[in-house]
Amino acid sequence: MPQIGDTVPSSRRLAPALVAAPLLALALAACGSDGDGSGGSATPTTVTPTSEAPGTPSATDTPSPPTQQDLEESVSAETERIRSSASAQLEDAEGQGDAMDDVSVQGVPTADTGDLRTGLVRVTNPTDEAAFYAVQVDFVAGDGTVVDTVVAGFPDVGPGEQVERYVSSRTAGGSDTPTTPRIAKAERS
Repeated sequence: MPQIGDTVPSSRRLAPALVAAPLLALALAACGSDGDGSGGSATPTTVTPTSEAPGTPSATDTPSPPTQQDLEESVSAETERIRSSASAQLEDAEGQGDAMDDVSVQGVPTADTGDLRTGLVRVTNPTDEAAFYAVQVDFVAGDGTVVDTVVAGFPDVGPGEQVERYVSSRTAGGSDTPTTPRIAKAERS
């Protein structure tokens, strides 16, 4: 039960006023006079709301549902924001970073990915706090040449939690260029 001085959310403060206003209008109409000042019986009045409650969007104000393209653009923008944060974090990392022991990668057969060079990255947070992980995966050819580098971000990895994500090379494609994914850097913040 709220006490005097407690903060009440604005939605709870407005609710009684929104309910009371129409009831007050009905009560006043029922107690009205017939015009002779005697306060006798009144002609029944029907109260019809002419506008919606404040803050309630009307049918014309309701935005249309998002399209598939809107959703894809939103996901793409969020993915790019996370990748950009991870890239910035890796630029500031010393050496290979402080989280190399928390991260691993496993190659995925190209037969399963439509000839796309892909690695499954696993991040395990051994700390007692949620963390953001920035991971750089290099796709390395048999001679040790780095063919492509992919950066991925893993936001809000909880304490003791393990998360996985596929990363794919944009340029190390085709069966004529065998590559192996390797963790090059990993930083936790």
